[in-house]
Amino acid sequence: MTERDLTAYCGLYCGDCMRLKNTASELAGEILEEFKRTRFSEYASVKKLQFAEYEHYESMVSLLARIVQLRCETPCRLGGNGCVGACPIIECAKGKSFEGCWECSEYKTCERFDSLKPFCGDTPVRNLGKIKEFGIEAWAKHRGKFYPWLK
Repeated sequence: MTERDLTAYCGLYCGDCMRLKNTASELAGEILEEFKRTRFSEYASVKKLQFAEYEHYESMVSLLARIVQLRCETPCRLGGNGCVGACPIIECAKGKSFEGCWECSEYKTCERFDSLKPFCGDTPVRNLGKIKEFGIEAWAKHRGKFYPWLK
């Protein structure tokens, strides 16, 4: 994949995202399949009499199922559906025939970015400025690394 492919319409860099081709999601799926195959829930229900941690078995299974859902196979630029399903940012950029939000004069104040702020802060808007400055093929080496797993 190229820098262009990994650059989301909103300015996030998919190559930094843990969700892209996430091995942890694959492994969580394999664990769930093994639990199902071996009927591990029945084992856990017996073991909880001896070990209190087994009381949390169903919560762990629920968390593993959520981790499986994290996996993203395709960045939005290549046809993926965005970080959390239908994305109003993608719809807007495509609707305006923009390659990305950096082509829009309103990106700095656009309310569509509000949903990203709790997790990403102002990183998308800062990245959009870098894309404008360096171009879509060269901006990524200038991006900030805001995800905790990249620091």
